[in-house]
Amino acid sequence: MKFTGVIIEESLEDKDVLRDVQISNTKVEAVTEEHKTPWIKQWTLHTVEIPEDRADAVAEKLSHALDSKHAWYADFKNDDFHYIIFRNKFFKVDRSKKEQYDNAVRFGLSLGIPSYQLDFSPDIEAWERK
Repeated sequence: MKFTGVIIEESLEDKDVLRDVQISNTKVEAVTEEHKTPWIKQWTLHTVEIPEDRADAVAEKLSHALDSKHAWYADFKNDDFHYIIFRNKFFKVDRSKKEQYDNAVRFGLSLGIPSYQLDFSPDIEAWERK
């Protein structure tokens, strides 16, 4: 079963990783103050598909491709697993175990990513109240 997700092109230091995924849609958004990314003017959001047998390799490559100066993450998922990728680290979460998201949220928060942007977790509202 293939994985789907979104990669923000401006989050990448090395865009070669985009060759390893199938881009099914691209949308460009103007950056707003809420995005908290004043160093760029737009986000180019690529909806991507990744074959199941390539998911680990793409997650690893993506973790090294993300911007080293700013805290970003990317994610992709299927019905069973959710990959959450940060610079030099990724989490493979069993989607049936909500508590497995906690480590990824904790890590994202430690990087200074606002909790509302860590919306990959089904329990993000609980984190926002902490």
